[in-house]
Amino acid sequence: MGNASGPGTWRDAIALSARYLAEKGVEDAQTASELLAARLLRCGRGTLAGRLAEAPRPAHVEAMRRGIARLAKNEPVQYVLGEWDFRTITLKTDRRALVPRPETEGLVERVLKSPCTRLPRPLVVDAGTGTGCIPLALASEWPAGSDPVFVGTDVSPEAVALASENAKALGLSGRVRFAVADGLDDFDPESVDVLVSNPPYIPSAACDTLPPNVRLFEPRIALDGGPDGLAFYDRYLQDAINILKPGGHVFFEIGHDQGPALEKMMNMYGFTEIRVEKDYAGHDRYASARMA
Repeated sequence: MGNASGPGTWRDAIALSARYLAEKGVEDAQTASELLAARLLRCGRGTLAGRLAEAPRPAHVEAMRRGIARLAKNEPVQYVLGEWDFRTITLKTDRRALVPRPETEGLVERVLKSPCTRLPRPLVVDAGTGTGCIPLALASEWPAGSDPVFVGTDVSPEAVALASENAKALGLSGRVRFAVADGLDDFDPESVDVLVSNPPYIPSAACDTLPPNVRLFEPRIALDGGPDGLAFYDRYLQDAINILKPGGHVFFEIGHDQGPALEKMMNMYGFTEIRVEKDYAGHDRYASARMA
């Protein structure tokens, strides 16, 4: 990032950082550099332009250098920043859980647009909660009047700890509970109104071919969906038969080529109103169904 005296302005710092990251093969180097600068300045990226002529303080220059060094090693920008926006909330992000992605925002949107929001005091369960992004976003946006109960489960104690920290920071600890659990056996039969999940869905062999920012830093346990990527869907649908109330709903995020398999699997387990929907890129991304 420039000579010993440091960059003259934030514009210089960002330009030097972006050039260095691009040379290291980091994708979207300019965006990553701007996000890091905005985080240090405690401003949004959209308002960063008004600060570019300012001279960065020495402490900011050093922090920028440390962040750029991490990005150059392919660490996700979300982990370097330590936080990430997800719909209407901001979440703490680190290596304990998968980075929240835009596609998962679409999963939340589908739950919020469903008839589930009109149920009286529904129990909404998120399996494989990670950062807690799904139940925390649902709790933040759920329409008033139905008094829902939200529960997020994860096999990783570290992920559950992170999700709980996010709930506390958002003031949602009283509305969203998190628990360490392997599967859904702890829920009583016919007690759950909504099961939602973005489970691991990448085939095991493909995990080794993922980009380095994913392969080297994000928890594999949150990515590996078994030999065909479908292991968790099969497991959760079997559990759903037991724990969902009659007429209860299930919502999944899925891999871009898994739509036909999910439709077949949901039919096999006796679900109705099966829908496979696409994301904004035109890929199959969501599967939902209802208990008969």
